[in-house]
Amino acid sequence: MNLIFLLLSTRQFLTKDQVRAAIEDYRDSGDEAFNRMFERDKGELRDLGIPLEIGSFDPLHEDMQGYRIPRDAAELPELELTAEESAVIGLAAQVWEHAGLAGQSGDALIKLKAAGVAIDTSAVPLAQPRIPAAEPAFDAVWEAVRAHQPIRFTYGRTGEAPAERHLQPWGVLSWRGRWYVGGHDLDREGPRMFRVSRILGEVRPAGPAGSYTVPEGASVRDLAASFTTNDPVGEAVLRVRRDRALPLRRHALAVRPLDDEHDEVVVGYRSTWELAAAAASFAPHVLVVEPPEARSLAIEVLRSAAEANADADTDSDEQALA
Repeated sequence: MNLIFLLLSTRQFLTKDQVRAAIEDYRDSGDEAFNRMFERDKGELRDLGIPLEIGSFDPLHEDMQGYRIPRDAAELPELELTAEESAVIGLAAQVWEHAGLAGQSGDALIKLKAAGVAIDTSAVPLAQPRIPAAEPAFDAVWEAVRAHQPIRFTYGRTGEAPAERHLQPWGVLSWRGRWYVGGHDLDREGPRMFRVSRILGEVRPAGPAGSYTVPEGASVRDLAASFTTNDPVGEAVLRVRRDRALPLRRHALAVRPLDDEHDEVVVGYRSTWELAAAAASFAPHVLVVEPPEARSLAIEVLRSAAEANADADTDSDEQALA
């Protein structure tokens, strides 16, 4: 990314030495390491479809070549997001807020807004549950996924002795409030999911980065679903404000207009508690109509959230006074 920003920000060709002097990772590397990194990064630019222009920065010395990225060839076309896409981006930024990538997700929103893209954060529920990633292994697992690097770790499950696992990670997934890493289990020679919070100790490399490829069409979400029973045990009726609670609507069994502002949304559910928590997370735009036990649970969830927020505000006020 630093190389992209540098070569986009210049009108003239920059020599290899100038590029090295401007980027910290290059500057701190030896000659051989720098040459490998620079060639690798140029290859990645080509793979991304970013045009790298090579030419002379000095008309009197045409043999001294430099590099630049022509802005008009690298810029994206104007982005136009639907209301649903805008809401999903806003939701993703909130999910990542406590997942070790708050800075990056914030920067992404700023860049989208600077480009004139409207991000509808109002479509994100005010009581949206956070998905924490406080597990010590989260960052190491995430980096392994990005680098396509095999890993090994000690894994503990309830009722079983801890055992060492070897995994080619495909992706990290939030599933029912917990973080999982999925991929090819080298010990059992098949796809498996591992809860990140159950990883004990350090996550260690088990091979070089880029030593495997994720199978075409592989989906960590589909993998998670294959290890759980997803058949609903009942149907629930929800009163939902128009154009809100898009994730619930996406999996609805039926959607019927009620009035100018609300729809009746029928969804299948496996757990009364999960249904209540999901509905409460979209408050005040979703109201559980049936079943009554889920309605009562959703009210309890919202009451508890309100009390917790009130306690947090009181603590903040006391700290400020102190």
